[in-house]
Amino acid sequence: MKRYLALLFSALICLSLYAGKKTQVNFVTAASDGRITYVGRTLVSGNEVSFDWTGTYVRFAFEGEYLALKITDTKKDYFNVWIDRPISGGDADKVVAFEGKDTLIVLYDAAPLKGKNKSHTLTIQKRTEGEQGKVTVSEVVTHGALLQAEPMKDRFIEFIGDSYTCGYGSENSIFSDKFSPETENQNKAYDAILGRYFDADIHVIAHSGMGINRNYNDKLRGYTMVERYLNVFDNGFDRVENAPLWTPLVKPDITVIYLGANDFSAGRQPVRSQFVKDYIKLLKEIKDYYGEDHPILCCTSRMEIYDYVSDAVAASGLKKITAVSIVEGISVKEELGAASHPGYPAHRKIAMAFAPYIATLTGWPLRDFEM
Repeated sequence: MKRYLALLFSALICLSLYAGKKTQVNFVTAASDGRITYVGRTLVSGNEVSFDWTGTYVRFAFEGEYLALKITDTKKDYFNVWIDRPISGGDADKVVAFEGKDTLIVLYDAAPLKGKNKSHTLTIQKRTEGEQGKVTVSEVVTHGALLQAEPMKDRFIEFIGDSYTCGYGSENSIFSDKFSPETENQNKAYDAILGRYFDADIHVIAHSGMGINRNYNDKLRGYTMVERYLNVFDNGFDRVENAPLWTPLVKPDITVIYLGANDFSAGRQPVRSQFVKDYIKLLKEIKDYYGEDHPILCCTSRMEIYDYVSDAVAASGLKKITAVSIVEGISVKEELGAASHPGYPAHRKIAMAFAPYIATLTGWPLRDFEM
């Protein structure tokens, strides 16, 4: 009898616990929902949002302790994730890899805290460049309501560049190591640092090996950043015919171009007149997008490149364009990353060399800031 009563008591406890446990309800929201903030070039198609340019980031705000994305990636991309804090120069809260078709990637899953409807923010940022894959987000899954994310900041900078701007090898501290996607982190590149320094959102159009007149070692002739700049997608290192073109949604305060090193790669240099012609074409594309009064800062890494770029600026006849060169030797070997590209310490120096010019052209003040 006692054993029967004990079993009955245990059964009643289990029933009581089961009855008190509520089934978790998922809130499924289309990735194209207006409460989500995308910073970078994207293509919206129905409920889906696709992008591949390096450094593109997405801001979410939500209630509850869970957020996941339903994602398709054409290859394998790496993303930084920040939870309940803005993008910072230190390590992200986590790094996740996206690959496969219609994969549910859980970005935040914590034990319920006091008050289930506590609100959170989450930002994901594409560390890798378009050559590593194109991402399509179709659904956002939360355990509470999706809220309005932080909108675009008042300041906005567009960067156009090559592997330096991508953060190629920036998380490696051995300059002789070969490149690997795991150590590419656009957030450790000079352009991301400048965005944080000026408290600005940034928009990155960059691909390793791209030039103005020649790509690295003449790879993919006739398809340089001058042609690629117009596209919604980076599309890797392959020419894509009839690629969708970008329609600017928000005008940046300034465009920074950091190109030219690949034109002078493999011990060669471009024909000066052709380089000047192609550089002017890029300048005019930017001015056609944003207006003749839009400021452009043209940066170079060596004086020989600066000579070509300054010729193009002078010959363009366009207003509000400034050319500047950072002399070689701004960083030492110990500050380099993979494949002799800048590591994070070197990128900090590059950023601080460009900052006064951006401040002058925009009217933004310089300030003390921990990068």
